Amino acid sequence: MTHKLKALALAAALVAALPAAAQENVRWGIPMSFGSNLTALGDTMPWVSEQLKKISGGTVNLQVFEPGKLVPALGIFDAVSSGKVEAGYSFMGYELGKVPVSAIFGALPFGMETPQFSAWMYFGGGDALLKEAFKPHNIYPIFCGSISPEAAGWFRKEIKTPADLVGLKFRAAALGGKIYQKLGASVTMLPGGELFQALEKGVLDGTEFSLPTVDDQLGFAKVAKNYYLPGWHQPSTNQYLYVNMAAWNKLKPQTQAQIETTCTAGVTIAMSKAEALQGDVLVKFEKEGVKLHQFNKTMLDAFAKASKEVIAEESAKDAMFKKVHDSMSAFQNKNRNWHNLGYLPRDYK
Repeated sequence: MTHKLKALALAAALVAALPAAAQENVRWGIPMSFGSNLTALGDTMPWVSEQLKKISGGTVNLQVFEPGKLVPALGIFDAVSSGKVEAGYSFMGYELGKVPVSAIFGALPFGMETPQFSAWMYFGGGDALLKEAFKPHNIYPIFCGSISPEAAGWFRKEIKTPADLVGLKFRAAALGGKIYQKLGASVTMLPGGELFQALEKGVLDGTEFSLPTVDDQLGFAKVAKNYYLPGWHQPSTNQYLYVNMAAWNKLKPQTQAQIETTCTAGVTIAMSKAEALQGDVLVKFEKEGVKLHQFNKTMLDAFAKASKEVIAEESAKDAMFKKVHDSMSAFQNKNRNWHNLGYLPRDYK
């Protein structure tokens, strides 16, 4: 082989080796708020983790941990903010007391449905606002999952008028809980794993949690027979990968891009899986003696009125909450005609 050919061969070998040399090894434990068995809600981060391993050739390993194994199920924000863990995966809103705006990034009552929320996040300025809101708390949040509307909840008795909510012992999260409180319910916040027993023993008269598929997995149909829809309190339910800012800044741009891109794919997977599976579960519930109800206009009007009051109160107390809510509302209003005119009416047959 001539010197020229040897030089070319060496150069080719060096170029081929560059991607492997540039890729760094990342080993993080990722505590989750939801069990990995919960369809579209808890199994999205494990999917993201597996895809990251493949994309990176095994050098980026975000090992997921079930709720309570590393940190408490509702403690993801605190653990990541303090640097106890590099990252964690959760619904956004459990940190409502410390970051009020987190509640509407997680779910805005009577707000945008999942596809439109995703549009706002990626093309309406939502992601930049998200990063701005969490930067003071030492967290780099990444939109990493979104599911179809949740059910309004399970009730041991029928709910016909707003008066039926007065004194009701009910589990609800984030702004939904504040709205139920405004309507007279006694609201508590419990993680998903404790809800079946609380309903069974009468500690709760009702609970909301998630999609029909997830509610089925948690067994609520065995202890409550009135299932109410629509999920006015969470037209979209959004999950995030919370990353400690120092840990994020240590990563190379290539690794950061791999994580963010895979989370974007996770949004698509969660959205698609959630939408695909709910119809069969509703049929199953009816066979098991569950009564499917749709809240009437009187109930929805009461929830909507209380929701406006709660959002106005939160906006008055927190400038970031107002800034984000104004952005969401402007985006939703700008697209209202398109949604009303561009899609077939839902009651068209």
